[in-house]
Amino acid sequence: MLIELVWAIKMRARLLKYLVFPVLFFAVAAHAEVFEQTLHNGLKVIVKEDHRAPVVVQQVWYRAGSMDERTGTTGIAHVLEHMMFKGTKSVPVGEFSKRIAAAGGRENAFTSYDYTAYFQQLHKSRLPLAMQLESDRMHNLSLSDAEFGKEIKVVMEERRMRTDDEPQALLSEKLMAAAYQEHPYQHPVIGWMNDLLTLSAGDARAWYGLWYAPNNATLVVAGDVKASEVFALAQRYYGDIPARKLPARKNFSEPPQLGVKRIVVKAPAQLPRLVMAYHAPVLRDPAQDWQPYALEVLAGVLDGNESARLNKALVREQQLASSVGAGYDSTSRGPGMFMLEGTPSEGKSVAELEAGLRAQLAQLVQDGVSEDELKRVKAQVTASEVYKRDSVFYQAMQIGQLESIGLSYKAIPLMLQKLQAVTAQQVQEVAREFIKDDNLTVAVLDPQPLSGEHKHVRGGASHAH
Repeated sequence: MLIELVWAIKMRARLLKYLVFPVLFFAVAAHAEVFEQTLHNGLKVIVKEDHRAPVVVQQVWYRAGSMDERTGTTGIAHVLEHMMFKGTKSVPVGEFSKRIAAAGGRENAFTSYDYTAYFQQLHKSRLPLAMQLESDRMHNLSLSDAEFGKEIKVVMEERRMRTDDEPQALLSEKLMAAAYQEHPYQHPVIGWMNDLLTLSAGDARAWYGLWYAPNNATLVVAGDVKASEVFALAQRYYGDIPARKLPARKNFSEPPQLGVKRIVVKAPAQLPRLVMAYHAPVLRDPAQDWQPYALEVLAGVLDGNESARLNKALVREQQLASSVGAGYDSTSRGPGMFMLEGTPSEGKSVAELEAGLRAQLAQLVQDGVSEDELKRVKAQVTASEVYKRDSVFYQAMQIGQLESIGLSYKAIPLMLQKLQAVTAQQVQEVAREFIKDDNLTVAVLDPQPLSGEHKHVRGGASHAH
């Protein structure tokens, strides 16, 4: 269920024509409307008041994702996410979703490497219903062998459709497995098929018992609400759920790479694909770190709109690629990755595209970036943040995600200011330090013939985990 949602939402919006100052003011104003309280059982409750429409979003974030899984049980975080809709002692199978729908709401969930989250969006008057249902399954979940047996088949089919039969998703999975030697990011969120085949309801019960506790969760409520009333409701519905002793977390790290790694993935597809992934740092101290902010700007310089460097040089001018892009996410529990990817134009090879990408990077390292490029990227970041504020759901997402990876929503205004303060020299420095072969894993999709009946499916869409 919505494995891809988190990744899609975290992509930077490609927007222009906004100045720096309004968003900083907006972020500070938004920050002033956020209220926080921690219940006696350790549940952190964060309320973001937004009175523009009579709607409310409830999200419960558990700090347990696929990176917390043990070898042999990969995929259990995502499987349990499915099982959370399979009923409790007082709410029969399938009834959770029916009750939210009957109240005019929508609900779903998503699993990532770093966390698992559940949400409902509905009229503000129905927040008690959402809290009643969500708090119930936090500690009363039914995990029957029969329901698990049915649901694991659903998950295996999801894996077949979204990874095994999707060449770009398969390429991404193999890339992560090659790029990470020790860190559990090497395992896919949906799990390896061999593990899915051997998972049991007992594994799900163990995962639920380990991580699904109020002191391992953050409750985020955003919308047309009063914080004091939300805190009272949270106490009423969640306050009596007992805290649990949480297992010790191993602090996984990734050793330095000792040279470039290369993999080729053969799969039925219409077009070849190239992905170049470089190990890179992520944000740990929003006030003191500067490299992640500079890497964000570097990604924007290379790829952000039609006039960005990679598209301008490799697609329009040299016609080496039919599509090309760069990506980097500065916020995660684990280590980071700076990615370049593209599809060669007809008649061009993957090797030619790689050479073209390398030439663009070398030119940036040698000559730096212009003030115009910096202004464009900073305007995009600004516009992106302004538009995120239009969505109550995203406001809650931003809070929950930061809290779940060990940062704080209170750092949002500071993070925007630090991004706006990045200099051309800093962008050049991070490109020189991190975009180098010793940090690089190259993955190439080598397209194999498509079977006629699946050609229209397998050659088109892609799903990235």
